Amino acid sequence: MTIATDFDGTIVTHEYPRIGKEIPFAIETLKMLIKERHRIVLWTVREGKLLDEAVEWCRERGVEFYAVNRDYPEEDVEHLPQGFSRKIKVDLFIDDRNLGGIPDWGTIYRMIHSGHPHHTPAHNEEGCYGENSLPKRKSFFQYIFGTKEVKRR
Repeated sequence: MTIATDFDGTIVTHEYPRIGKEIPFAIETLKMLIKERHRIVLWTVREGKLLDEAVEWCRERGVEFYAVNRDYPEEDVEHLPQGFSRKIKVDLFIDDRNLGGIPDWGTIYRMIHSGHPHHTPAHNEEGCYGENSLPKRKSFFQYIFGTKEVKRR
């Protein structure tokens, strides 16, 4: 799989432009995924010196990215044709800005390693929601208004 990961708020705590503290198990998980032959792309808003610092911070801890802010290492982003889409082409994104936030790195690893990275931990073994496996969730109105759900007739 080709996996894009953010840096700030995902690998380290969000203290941009400074480099925050490592989020528990982020580096270990990335190293395991690389060892399993997944291609890890660093996809971050950082550029220039700030980007170099982030890449070096990861390198010092044993994480070498397949590519950085590009689809593949040889891509020449400075000479792309006008109108070229900068949307990165990967199988999966790991980012703290995901809908619902970011799960812990152990959960991320288990999801990828299972071969079902788009299934949440609430899924059953068949990869589908079971009748009793759905977590109790607030309704849309409970999230918006903080009210109790009204029973319908």
